[in-house]
Amino acid sequence: MASHFSLSAISLLTLLSLLLTATASPDTASTVIGATYSASTAATYPTPPTPERVASAVSSLGLSSLRLDVSDPGLVRAFLYSNTTLLLTIPNALVPPLASNRSNAMRWLYAHVVPFFPRTKIAAISVGNDVLESTPEFSQFLLPAIQNVHLALLDLGIRKIAVSTTFSFVNVVTTPFPPSAAQFQDAPLETVIRPLLQFLRDTNSSFFINVYPYNLYRLRSEIPIGFPLFQEHPFSFRDDMATGVRYRNLFDMMVDAVISAMAVAGHENIPLIVTETGWPSSSTDPREADANPVYAELYIKGLLGHLRSGRGTPLRKEGVPLVYIYELIDKQVRQGRNWGILFPNMTKKYKSIDYSSGSDSVLGGFGFLKMVVGQFLVFAFLLRGNAAISLL
Repeated sequence: MASHFSLSAISLLTLLSLLLTATASPDTASTVIGATYSASTAATYPTPPTPERVASAVSSLGLSSLRLDVSDPGLVRAFLYSNTTLLLTIPNALVPPLASNRSNAMRWLYAHVVPFFPRTKIAAISVGNDVLESTPEFSQFLLPAIQNVHLALLDLGIRKIAVSTTFSFVNVVTTPFPPSAAQFQDAPLETVIRPLLQFLRDTNSSFFINVYPYNLYRLRSEIPIGFPLFQEHPFSFRDDMATGVRYRNLFDMMVDAVISAMAVAGHENIPLIVTETGWPSSSTDPREADANPVYAELYIKGLLGHLRSGRGTPLRKEGVPLVYIYELIDKQVRQGRNWGILFPNMTKKYKSIDYSSGSDSVLGGFGFLKMVVGQFLVFAFLLRGNAAISLL
C-alpha cells in the first residue's frame, strides 16, 4: 500500500511539475515598470532634489526605468553604470529647429546622449510630449524632427536607441467604447499619425501614449469606480458587443482602443509603451473627491498586479512591454493634483507596494498553482508517513 501510494504521489508530482514548467514559460507576458520624473514638479521645490538623490530613490524603489519629461544632462549622468534604463524627452519648443536641420539634432545628442551612452542605458527618445494638444502649430514639423534625430543617431553609429513621440489618449483616440470601434482623430491621422506609424514599423520603434483611466472615469459618469481601480466585482465589467470580448478594467480597454486605432490605420502590430499612467492621491479641487490616497493605492496595486499576471490585454496577449507610473515625487506646493509615489521628502507614500519588475514581488498569475503544489507536497508526505506507521 505504501509503495502504491508512493508511485501515485510521484506520478502526480511529476505531472504538476511539468505543468508548472509549462506555465513558467518565458513566453509569458512581462512588463517593465518605470516612473516619470517631471521637471514641472521639480520646479515647485525651492531646491529640487539632486540628480544623485533621484537616482538613489529610483534604485531603492526597485524601478527598472525612468522617463525624463525634460532631459537634464545632470540627471542622465547620475545614472551612469546603473541598471536603470532611461527614456529621454526633447522639449516641444525644439521640434521646429530639429525638423529644419539635422545638425540641430546632432547638437542635442552631443549634449544629452553622446557623453553618457552606453554607460547610461538610454533606451529611447521621445521627440516632444503631446505636441498635437500642447503645440498643435508644430504638428507639421513633428515627423521631420523625429526622422532627423533618428538619422543623427545613425550618423553617430548608435542603433540601439529608439525614437518616437508621445501622445495623450484623450487627444488622439475617438472613443474607447467599444475598443473595437476606436480610431485616431481625423485631423492628425493622415498628416502625422499614419506616416509616423510607418516610420515606427520601419525603425522597429514603439508608439508612446499617456493612458489615464482617472481622466476618462471623470469624463464618463456611467463608469463604476471599481472598473478603473481593477476591482473585479461580479458586475464590474463591460462587453465589447462587436467582438464579444469582456473587459474587467478600464486600463485594458483604453490600451486595446489604441491597438484598434492602429489596426484601422494599417499598423496593428507596432509595440505600445504607456509613457504615463497613474491616479492622483489629492486635489485642491473640491469636485475631485476620487483623488485620494486610498484610490491611488488601489489603482497602482491593481495595475502592477495586472501587469505582472502575464495575462496581457484581450487584443494583445503579450501585454504592454513598458509602463511608466506618473509620477516619481509629489509637488512641494499645495495646489492642483498630486500624483507622486514619493512624498516631497522622498519617502514612500504607499508602504506596501513593491515597484520592482520581477514577478516574484507579488503573487503572479501562477502563484496560486505553486501554492497548491506546495500544500500537496506537505499533505503527501504526511499521508505517506501515516500510511507507513499503519503498516508497522
